[in-house]
Amino acid sequence: MILAIPSPLGVALGIATAVAYGFVAAAGARMSRQATQWALGIAWLLHALALAHDLALGIASYGLFGAAVVHAWLITRAEKQIRLATAEPHQGGVPLLTLERLTFRFVTAGFVLLSATLLAGLLFSEQLYGTAGRFWKWDHKTTFSVLAWLTFAVLLIGRARFGWRGRTARRVLYAGSALLLLAYVGSRFVLEVVLARPPV
Repeated sequence: MILAIPSPLGVALGIATAVAYGFVAAAGARMSRQATQWALGIAWLLHALALAHDLALGIASYGLFGAAVVHAWLITRAEKQIRLATAEPHQGGVPLLTLERLTFRFVTAGFVLLSATLLAGLLFSEQLYGTAGRFWKWDHKTTFSVLAWLTFAVLLIGRARFGWRGRTARRVLYAGSALLLLAYVGSRFVLEVVLARPPV
């Protein structure tokens, strides 16, 4: 199995992390820069705890790409506020360039962990069975995981070589994250709902 099922504590930490990021996204524009940075720091700390608790490499890569998606959404929201040019000056929030740098740091770290996850899945099956045949099989999970890996690789190459940023980079990030989500949720939906098999 490439990606593991999170524990209840890991799920609780993940929810707390999502709530913390959501609070920053919703209230960041009305907060001072210092308060926003403190709130974002708390979200990062919760995220680090969630990753440390559930370090099955696949779950950690999910978390990092999830953080990248949240940051991309924050960038989109900040760009819309700038374009609207509201009458009140924008005092709070994190600068766009800082959010963009953090987004791609999360993407890079998530890509490294996803690469390690796929490699571990391949090596683990080869060490146990002498072939990549039993655990490494081209099912929904493996196929979508590899497609997500290729999408994130294209994103990082596009960023490094062609300077991708803004809307183009965010679209590729969203596409890769959707594929990664389908790797886990999609495969479980097919197995447990469509095929009515018990959870593994």
